[in-house]
Formats: sequence, structure tokens, C-alpha cells
Amino acid sequence: MRLRNIPGSQDVIKQSPYCVDEPQQYRGTWNQYFGNGSPLHVEIGMGKGQFIREMALLHPEINYIGVELFTSVLIRAVQKVEEEEIPNLRFLWIDAEKLPEVFAPGEVNRIYLNFSDPWPKARHAKRRLTSPQFLTRYREFLAVDGDLEFKTDNQDLFAFSLESVPEAGWKLVAHTFDLHHDASMNQGNIMTEYEAKFSGLGQPICKLIAVPMPLSAD
Repeated sequence: MRLRNIPGSQDVIKQSPYCVDEPQQYRGTWNQYFGNGSPLHVEIGMGKGQFIREMALLHPEINYIGVELFTSVLIRAVQKVEEEEIPNLRFLWIDAEKLPEVFAPGEVNRIYLNFSDPWPKARHAKRRLTSPQFLTRYREFLAVDGDLEFKTDNQDLFAFSLESVPEAGWKLVAHTFDLHHDASMNQGNIMTEYEAKFSGLGQPICKLIAVPMPLSAD
């Protein structure tokens, strides 16, 4: 279980040059913020940031933003990147529900969801980051040709997500129930902390890729 608070973590996060304060002010102008016209990829619920940090290092031609609600894990990501210089990476300490206030329509080219909280109780289904409610929010700022990639070890959450995609008016482009033994989908895969842990225990990793379908004119 994640610790919800580490004394002094909020101050460290707010003072870090890698953490964007009041990100709503940059809505629609993130390219200007980064000082280039590169695509923007966002990881929602990034944890300690291993995945997005490695992606930013491998792809300097892409701008990356990691979103995390819990300061107890976000501070670990901040501590790691401040030992390096990664100009195409920034973090947001914010609830995912508020992301349409942070990104303008079409501003994000790809969304990553990695090992999201499964919220196993049925009454909490709307809180799952792959719920139709969240997929509808993502549509508000994802580019027309953008996509969403989701990985998890939780079979129940994956089954729920496979149902949510068409329900929310999205199209399932590809999926696998065993990523690390799927040559096509595992190509270029970067593992998260949880992925390395669970796969090391022999648990299969599930992945899907989805795109929003055009909305009806009706």
C-alpha cells in the first residue's frame, strides 16, 4: 500500500524545476513551454517515474509529462531526474480528473496508463483510469490521430478495460494477454517498476492499444 504522505515532500515537489506549478496556465501552449514543436506524450499515474524517465532519455524528439497524485511516489521521481538533465520531461502533481483543464483539445499525442490502481470494488469502477468516464475525459485533449497504451498485470482490470474501450466510443487497435511473449507488441517495450516485479514473479503482463473513434454528428 502506498504511503500517502512524506513530511516535506510537497515543498520539495513545488521547488523542483521538473514539477510544473499551476499547469492549467499552460493549457494550449505546452509546445511553447517546452520551446519546440515536438509531440507530447503523457503518462497518467506514473508512480516513481522509471518508465517515463527512460522514454524521455530514449526519445529526445518527444516531450513527456508524467502525472502523479501521490507525493510519496512523485518525490522519488523528482529525486532521480534532478541528478540528470532531461529537458523534454516534466511532472504534474494533479488529479487525473482535472487533466482536461491542463491540456487543450488535440494537444496530447499519446497517453500511457501503466499498472493503474484496479479499484476492485464495483462501486469504485468509475475511478478506474480505463473506465468509460476517464476515456471520455481523455478524448477531450487527445489528438485525432493519437492513441492510448495501457499495461497491467491485473486480469480483472484488463477484462474491464477491454469492455470499456468500445463502450466509450473507442476502437481497440491491438491487445495481448502476455506481452513479454508477444513479439510484435513487446518490441521496444520499456518496463515500469511494477512490470519488472510482476513479470519476475512469472505473472503475465497484459497490454492494449486504443484510439478514439470519431464522434457522431448527431
